[in-house]
Formats: sequence, C-alpha cells, structure tokens
Amino acid sequence: MAEIIPFKGIRFNTEKTGDLSQVTAPPYDVISRKERDMFYDTHPANVIRLILGKDKDTDSEKDNRHTRAFEYFTKWRQENILATDETPSIYFSAVDFDLDGRVVTRFGMTAMAKIEPFDKGIILPHEKTFSKVKSERLELMKACRANFSPIFSVYRDKDHSLASFREEVMKKTPDSDFKDGFGHRHRMWRVTDPSAHETIRASMKDNAIFIADGHHRYETALNYRNFLADTDPDFHDGSGARYIMMYLCAMDDPGLIILPAHRLLSGIDPDLLHSLPERAKAHFDVEAVPFDSSDVAAGAAGFESMLKAREDRNAIGVSIRGAREFYLLTLKPGEMERAFGDSIPPSLIRLDVTVLTRLVMMRLLGFDKETLDNEQMIRYSSRTRGAVEAVLNEKCDVAFILNPTRMSQVREVAREGLIMPRKSTYFYPKVITGQVMRALD
Repeated sequence: MAEIIPFKGIRFNTEKTGDLSQVTAPPYDVISRKERDMFYDTHPANVIRLILGKDKDTDSEKDNRHTRAFEYFTKWRQENILATDETPSIYFSAVDFDLDGRVVTRFGMTAMAKIEPFDKGIILPHEKTFSKVKSERLELMKACRANFSPIFSVYRDKDHSLASFREEVMKKTPDSDFKDGFGHRHRMWRVTDPSAHETIRASMKDNAIFIADGHHRYETALNYRNFLADTDPDFHDGSGARYIMMYLCAMDDPGLIILPAHRLLSGIDPDLLHSLPERAKAHFDVEAVPFDSSDVAAGAAGFESMLKAREDRNAIGVSIRGAREFYLLTLKPGEMERAFGDSIPPSLIRLDVTVLTRLVMMRLLGFDKETLDNEQMIRYSSRTRGAVEAVLNEKCDVAFILNPTRMSQVREVAREGLIMPRKSTYFYPKVITGQVMRALD
C-alpha cells in the first residue's frame, strides 16, 4: 500500500553553522510571533527564514516572504551552508524529552512517501484543516519547490521488524546529535545501504499510514502535485512532487505521546458564558470545584487529576473568567445520542472533543461553522496550567480543559474514513524542522 523510498537529504553543514540547535526550529504552526523573532536572532541561517519569514510593508507579488525564502534556500545551498547528501538515505532518529519528570525517547524514520489521495485509504487523515493555511503553504511550496518540515505520521509495526532494525542502527555513532532550546536531545543516523532500504520498503508496503501532525502541509503537497499535473507537460510518475518527506513513528512506540488540545475562547457573550454551568445541567452532571488562585500550579494539577479519573466518561473541565471555581462537566449516559441521533458516527460521538464542539460550543454557546473557523476567537494550549493562567490573566473568556485523545481513537476514526474536529490531538514533541530537508527537483 504505502510506498516509502530513500532520498538525498539536505542538511545544515555544521562546519559553517556550528551547533544544529542554532539553526533548527519547531514546525511553523506552533511558533508564536515572539518565538519567531527569537529564532531570527539566534542565527542568520536559522530555518525560520524558510518556514515562517517576516512580512514587509513593501511586499509585492515578486518580493515577499515566500520569494525571500527561496532566495535564502538557494543562497545557503550555493554557499554550502546547506549540503546535499551524496547517496539516497533513510534517516532514523531519536528524540529524548522530559515528561512529568521522566525522560522519554521517541524513535522514528524520515523517508519519502508517495503522495496519495485520502480516498485510496493508504495515507489517512484524522483532523479537519483550514483553507487559508493551505493556501499560504501552497505559495511557499510553489516558490521554493522543497519540503522543509516532514509530515509526522504513524504506522503499525505488526511484526516489530522495523523496531529490531532500528536497534541495530542505533548501535552506531549518530550522524548528528544536539540539544534544542527546549532541552530535547535529537540524534539522527543515515541509513544508506540499498538492501536496508528494501527491507524497510517491504515492511511498509502493506501498511496504512496515519497522519499525526502536518495535515495542512500534506494537503498542500497533494494540491501542488495536482497543480503540476494540470499545468506542467513534463510532469511524470517519477517527478519529485509526487512524493513528500515524511517522519514515521510506530504506533506502539513508548515515546509516542498525545497531549490534550485545550480550547481558549474569546469574544463570548457574557450572559451565555456565565449561565453556562446552569444550562449545561440539561446534558451534564455539573460539579463546582473550589480553586485557590494563589496557587495556580496546584489547582491546575488537582483539576487535571479529577479530569483524568473520568477519562472514560466524556468529562470536560471549564474555567470561566471571573468565576471563583472550576466546573467539571460529566456527560450524562446516552446524552449525545439523544441530542444528535445517528447523525454522528459512533467513533466520533464518543470523542471528548466532539462533545465539546457539538454540544457545548455549538448548542450551548451558539457557535456555528464559521465561528469554529475563527482563529481570533479560538486558541489552543496543551498545558492545563497555561490554559488556567490565560483565564486568570484575562487573555481569554473561558478555557475548556480536555483529556488527551487516545491513539486507538485516532486509528479508529481514520480507518473509517472520518475526520475529527480541528486540533483534536497534540502529538508531543513536534518533529523538529531543519534536521533534514528535501528539494523536489
């Protein structure tokens, strides 16, 4: 099913740049304006200039952040700041990170994957995307003809053959080894042996691939492939734009972590907001939880523990601006079915994020599809404490605290060809950008 092949990666030449921590960055969509400026200042060749360039008042069709990204990319390659590997490779990697005081390691491999439309069932999404974001990413791809960040995907290593192969690879000295600014250690090994490539291809050919993170970039690559097929007479089966750089992690990898995607809402009608706990009683068991704002960390941690204890009962935490307590909403049995009948498939109706979106945000707070797309009204946080602090500091009106979506739920929804609400998952940590890149030509 899935076609996975090696490629000649483009990597920063550390003899020119120094430590890779100076030139790498997270994916563009988790970088704030402040962080973007920080990465700009870190190093003149930081990858931020390629993935999230700055706008200028003088920008035009011929001179904008996308054309400037192409200029940087071209210049860095010419000056050997970016060097292309001489032989096709598959890149195995490990990232070590701290999670609740313990060190966790996630393993993966980066290769080229043949782009397939979703209806083929070979590469499967699980979340909705924003059209505006895809349009902007398409302009960057047209300008640069490159993959700067890999798509983060997961697969089932049914016989653990790739896990065994990985263990052999990791006995060798890594080709790169550095710690990023968040304290995460990144190691990478190039696998250049053609027989090893064939082993990997054979192991993956009967696998479906599930997109974990990077839906916008994957759909952008699919749109770009279709654009070239329609406009370029030289476009053929072997064209580079028929493939995309993809990071693949086994579903049972102990380092595959999904964090919650809490919702932070602004611009909510005050009457609707403050009457929410009472009105929610029609659908939920509502419990008020005292909160001491003088110790946010302890309060948030305690609330998170209460929520986790109800992870199989569709429980949602609520922190409302101006309220002196948290609220814990636990869905009454059968309530979603009574409210929506069979209009929502079973695998979706059981998701906490579906309950929040359809029952709380749309039915109780009056959101429609347009407001659900409004990025000014809805922001996201993976940290409970950060979400609570946003409410206390009056940076949002309400925070909805969720348990994380489980990997089994992601797989079930994707297998059925269904789509979760946007930002239903937060795979952590994101795959770093700049460790390896790929030109389409």
